[in-house]
Order: sequence, then structure tokens, then C-alpha cells
Amino acid sequence: MKHIITFLATFFITTTTFAQIGINTVIPDISAALDITSTTGGLLVPRMTETQRDAISAAKGLVLFNTTTNTLQINEGDATTANWVSLSAAATSATYNIGDVVNGGVVFYIFESDEPGFVSGEIHGLVCAFSDYATSVEWGCYGQDLPNVPNVSSNPPIGLGAEIGDGVSNTNAILNDCPTAPAALAARSLGAQWFLPSVKDLNQMYINKTTLEGVSGFSAFSNYYWSSTEYDTNSAWIQNFSAGNQANYYKYYTVNVRAVRAF
Repeated sequence: MKHIITFLATFFITTTTFAQIGINTVIPDISAALDITSTTGGLLVPRMTETQRDAISAAKGLVLFNTTTNTLQINEGDATTANWVSLSAAATSATYNIGDVVNGGVVFYIFESDEPGFVSGEIHGLVCAFSDYATSVEWGCYGQDLPNVPNVSSNPPIGLGAEIGDGVSNTNAILNDCPTAPAALAARSLGAQWFLPSVKDLNQMYINKTTLEGVSGFSAFSNYYWSSTEYDTNSAWIQNFSAGNQANYYKYYTVNVRAVRAF
């Protein structure tokens, strides 16, 4: 017992009945689960690359230092769909342009002030994968009513489920209602942060097609791509990358998939 007391005293660690921990302090602040006092050192959080970060299922509120971007980050999303927000002052000065390589993809869209994902003083947007999923696939779920997936029957497609940034919620809803949906699974196969783009996401990729295809290592687009935007029980929206138009296709047709993620 004497040795245990001596050990604890040496490291100035104290605990309370409320499971508070104090380091170099006798009485931890009542608002803190962990209270560290030091005039010679700081708190060093885990450091990892962006690739290492994206390989974990990060809990909401997880904090780490991203060595790829040299920024302190916090996950404001959840373990299924992370949303990494930079806490470092340096992050506010970062600039991105269409065609830049970020988060393992190529930037094809920058969020505007009235769009989900926009953060004042920061630049965020969407990147697409360097290449298509290995094979063309069905959208899937033909003839099934997917209750959590909005139907977009207007032409041109507008509204919930069709807008910029709707791809992530669409993909999550598709896989919740129809877990075997091939197109959504193909996009998600790149990792938890990747999703099947909405029809307007795809249109922005088409608009910036020339710039994207000029990036080193980027595979040229095929003719047709599935979006995550559902038309009705039997059909979903596609983007034509040759003519530029959008149309609804039966879900049992096989079409290409190019995954997307936010940054």
C-alpha cells in the first residue's frame, strides 16, 4: 500500500468520487473530467495521416491532428458519416480550386454560402474518385418503395434528394431501406466517407469534365452514371457525360458509378 501511495504522489494524479482525474493538480476543476496543470508542456493528441484517419470509425467529438493538412480536427459527424472540421487557425487560409487533389479525390465543386457543408471562413466542397467502380452495376431495388429516399419526378430534377450535397443522405437512406443496392454499395466500397452522388452533384462533375480529366492519374469519364436520386419505385436518375443531359433509367439497367465525398 505504501508503494502505491508513493507512486500516485510522485505523478501528482488525483481522482474524485466523480471519476475526475487531475495531473499536477490536487483538486481538478469541477467542470472537467481531466484537468492538467503544466508550465513546461502541452497536451499532445494523436497524430495521423488523412488516410489513417479515414480508416477508423471515428466517434462524434473525436479530436486528432491531421499530418496531411497540418491541422487539428474534430469529427462533428458520427462513426458512419464523419464530418472533419479543422480547429487550427491555419485552416481558414487554405484555398482549394476545381481540379485540386484532396482527400484521395479531385475537387469538382466548392460549396456556396447557402448550401449545406458551407463554413464561413473555410473552403469545403466535393471531390470525386479518380476512377469508376470496377464494373457497371444496377441501381437496384427495382419495384421497391424506399420510404426514406425522396422521389424526384420533376424534369429537370430539383428539390430534396436532387440538390448539391444530397448524395450522402441519399446513399445512407438507400442502404438503410435496401441494404443490397448495388450502385450505393459500389460507391460506399471506397470507405465510409464516400457516397453515390446526387443528380446535381453529377451535373457539376459533367460541367467540370475537361478540368477533371486533365488531372494526372484521373480516368476519363464513361457515357452514363448513376446518381443516388430516385425518380420513382422503378427508376432513378442518370447523368449523360457525352450529351450532358439527365434522364431517368429503370433501376435494373447496368450503369457506371463514380463515387464522391466531401472535404
